Amino acid sequence: MALYHGPRCRQCRREGTKLMLKGERCKTENCAMEKRPFPPGARQVKRKRQATEYNSQLREKQKVRRIYGVLEKQFYRYFDKASKASGVTGENLLRYLEMRLDNIVFRLGFAPSRSAARQLVLHNHFSVNGKKVNLPSYQIKTGDVVAVKEKSRNLETIHNALKNMKDTPEWLSVDKVKLEGSVVAIPERSAMPIDAQEHLIVELYSR
Repeated sequence: MALYHGPRCRQCRREGTKLMLKGERCKTENCAMEKRPFPPGARQVKRKRQATEYNSQLREKQKVRRIYGVLEKQFYRYFDKASKASGVTGENLLRYLEMRLDNIVFRLGFAPSRSAARQLVLHNHFSVNGKKVNLPSYQIKTGDVVAVKEKSRNLETIHNALKNMKDTPEWLSVDKVKLEGSVVAIPERSAMPIDAQEHLIVELYSR
């Protein structure tokens, strides 16, 4: 399975914004964006890159792709699927990304970050509707119940993440006692807590 194994903070610096790839650490003064708020690379190079329409579209695509932790080919497959579905293509794209199992685990508060959620899913710590699922990209549907498996209920990572959880999106329901959550509705764009200009991604792929 292809994965990005480089420094995650480098991705935030490249996009010029906090992508929250390290969970709570991103909110502290130890965040790389606080210490080095400039793109990675040779520091002596001060030449400014000319802002173009294409560059804006590319950077938006890269930002969203890195937020959800998917590689280029997989991201394009989501776009292709979104473009063939009814509705607004950009919103469909974000909806497919939001309904990934690793993202749902993160949104429910069972993991401090999406990368941590991905690891937990890969290591068989969750079930969907009572069945073992260890595919981070598994698409969750309305009414599906995602639960922490019995053998994993004492994992410190999960309990610490729940303690630091702030708000759960309105389209999700979570039971902290039973350590399970469910999708109660298909998320609308206004209910998807991600700062993205998805129309730029659609424009990029439509060139």
